[in-house]
Amino acid sequence: MSKPTLVILAAGMASRYGSMKQVEGFGPAGETIMDYSIFDAIRAGFGKVVFIIREQFAENFKNIFEPKLKGRIQTEYVFQELNFFTNDFKIPAERTKPWGTAHAVLCAKDAVRENFAVINADDFYGKNAFQNAAAFLNVGCSETNYAIIGYDLIKTLSDHGSVNRGVCALNNDGNLASVTERINISKQGDKIISEDGLEPKEIALNAKVSMNFWCFHPSYFDYTKQMFAQFLSAHGHELKSEFFIPLVADEFIKKTGQVQVIPTSSSWFGVTYKEDAPFVKANLDSLIAKGEYPDNLWS
Repeated sequence: MSKPTLVILAAGMASRYGSMKQVEGFGPAGETIMDYSIFDAIRAGFGKVVFIIREQFAENFKNIFEPKLKGRIQTEYVFQELNFFTNDFKIPAERTKPWGTAHAVLCAKDAVRENFAVINADDFYGKNAFQNAAAFLNVGCSETNYAIIGYDLIKTLSDHGSVNRGVCALNNDGNLASVTERINISKQGDKIISEDGLEPKEIALNAKVSMNFWCFHPSYFDYTKQMFAQFLSAHGHELKSEFFIPLVADEFIKKTGQVQVIPTSSSWFGVTYKEDAPFVKANLDSLIAKGEYPDNLWS
């Protein structure tokens, strides 16, 4: 059996952060958040990492990652560009925004032939999450059975303000029924409250949320390619429309198969704004002090 592949979404422009946060060093030896994800993936048994980036960033990425990953894991780079997989669709001249996460993964179609996981470049997911993902990809993943790593909501909150989260609804079998984007979520006393006007206002502390860590069979690509054509027909002329992974998952659940929700004991943390950087560094320092990671990942 082929080892699973890790696909990293790193084509975002990082507009809110104000710089290329995907390649900013947060670890003691200048490690990026991606370094920790790749380190966790290697020790969980992944065999290849595919970076989805913008073509103009390719040289920078290769200079950063090739020296430290050579001989440790196979690497490949693919580009997300507006005209990929659009066929005869006429892209509006004013369109500059990428087509979204599902399109980004679709751009890796020719680079991935084995079961694979998808993560964000700027999110820290934790050792246990990669172990659980690898176990599923090696044994449970199929053309009709995908998965998402579900984090306890309480483990994804920020001390610095409210957050937005994709809250997972489960069906009677405990599998994913839907993902609902809830906004302005914060801990108030011993409760978690979403002030977005939706019900229920209070969300359970252990409600499972999506942090965009998905597990797919290669059949994802042909399925998504068909859906993207439909998306372009319906929404392609909207300048800011986006084709997201949860849209594909929702359609897959309705028509084709199931998406398991795999729990993890890991805590998630990420960086959206520059003010988040000290929090990320402190979390990494704490994990290193506990022996979860070495002082220098690649020494």
